[in-house]
Amino acid sequence: MTYDNNNIFAKILRGEIGSHKVYEDEKTLAFMDVMPQASGHVLVIPKCEAVELSDLPCEYACAVFKTAQKVMAAQRAVLGVQGVVQMQLNHQDAGQSVFHYHMHLIPTHIHELGKHADGMADADELAQLAQKLRAAIA
Repeated sequence: MTYDNNNIFAKILRGEIGSHKVYEDEKTLAFMDVMPQASGHVLVIPKCEAVELSDLPCEYACAVFKTAQKVMAAQRAVLGVQGVVQMQLNHQDAGQSVFHYHMHLIPTHIHELGKHADGMADADELAQLAQKLRAAIA
């Protein structure tokens, strides 16, 4: 599949669409999922054009995992949970709906996952939680 520069995550990276940023460095961005499967659901994306894992350069894969480790530590500290589901889908046939590589970090038990895209989260709650997670990472 060819990378589409108009996907929502590319627009977030360019600043065309806002997000509730949790963490950012030169290679990655972590932000709150606006349709969370559990409270504290964060997405981690690379700042490169990659549709799925098979397209992701190794240096960006490493950066995504380093960011994920920071976010998970913050989720555990802020939310008081230990279980974090790490999920990443490759291709529409696997359930991928945004065709920019992304990792889901969902603080919950696998059997407690809500249905994705079931509803929008409250923007104020996302902003407050993003602030708490940023502070825990700093």
